[in-house]
Amino acid sequence: MHLSLKRRIAASFIIANFVVLVMGFTVFFFLDSLNTKISSITTNSNKISLLTDEVRISAVSILKMQKKILTTPPSTEDLQRLETLCEGFQSQLQRLDTFYTEVEAKKIISKMQGYVDALKTIVGKTSLFYRDKAGLSTVNELTDKILEAFSEFQDIQYFQNEQRDKQVRSIIGETRRNMLITLIITFLGTILLSLIIPGKIAMPFKKINDAVRELQDCNFDVSIYYNQEDEIGELARELNKMITSMKKFEQLRQDRISVEHRKFDTLANMVRKNIIISNAKSEIIYMNNTMYSLLEMQSDDVMNKNVNETLIPDSIIDTFETAIKRRSKIENADIIVPRRKKILNPETNEYEFEESEEPFSGYANVIPIRAKESNLDYYMMIISKEVFV
Repeated sequence: MHLSLKRRIAASFIIANFVVLVMGFTVFFFLDSLNTKISSITTNSNKISLLTDEVRISAVSILKMQKKILTTPPSTEDLQRLETLCEGFQSQLQRLDTFYTEVEAKKIISKMQGYVDALKTIVGKTSLFYRDKAGLSTVNELTDKILEAFSEFQDIQYFQNEQRDKQVRSIIGETRRNMLITLIITFLGTILLSLIIPGKIAMPFKKINDAVRELQDCNFDVSIYYNQEDEIGELARELNKMITSMKKFEQLRQDRISVEHRKFDTLANMVRKNIIISNAKSEIIYMNNTMYSLLEMQSDDVMNKNVNETLIPDSIIDTFETAIKRRSKIENADIIVPRRKKILNPETNEYEFEESEEPFSGYANVIPIRAKESNLDYYMMIISKEVFV
């Protein structure tokens, strides 16, 4: 599937928005889950606290009524009141039992329910009206057991409150960790996308930029490889066509220069005068055969080298440097070219040159071939024994 550059950029924005939405909904999910769990724990805790307070009030009321019965002759209303308190206390214990799943808490609640049932049974006996000492003692004993069991239940409840606080802190910590992990993953994913997507978009432009730089260095053996059917692909194909055309043009230009060079070389050798050409950097770019014979050198000794780095006579070097410095024509400058003889030095076992015979003495004319910029000038020197007219 090939997307255009416009659609690719639009897709990157859609992905970025999607990541932001996912992160937002994930954070909302964790916060909502945290709120739900804490709300559930808090609601149950509040219900248990309210019910425990009711149980405490009922227990205190039973204790008061028990003291009244033991200190004064009980009336029918007192016994009915105590029985009603026991029934309400029993109902409260049954509701309280539904909020607990721990075996120990259920065991204590069941124990209190048993004591309350026994107390109701004792209260229902008519012997209490006659102050049966055994019945009164049983009421006192059962009331003490109810209070003792309630104290044990409060200890368990206190421990469970601590556990509840730890659970809330654990839930908050887990939610914080999950949110932190989500943020880290989102952050890393965003960085990864910010590295990949711009790279995918910018890579074709980098290829085009590299190809243009190669063209600036006159390297036409370059091509842009990009197979996407989009705006950049169309640009790459057009640039490849342009590079192919430029390469053909450069080849034709080189062929033309080669032909002209051969023509110039032929003409220069037909003149039978000594010709040498340098550029504005004093680098030798051409010498005809007559000049090679005069200087007794090979092309490797002088071509594309600065005149100061060769064994060309000083008179020729000075004349060239003067013409380049002045950027002007020089006429009939005196030139002396010493004759040299190549001999083998027996001590070093190397060939050396020494002057022999009479030197060549003549005159040189330097003709500047100017360009738009001075660093593109060429300077042609013609050397002859006769003075140029």
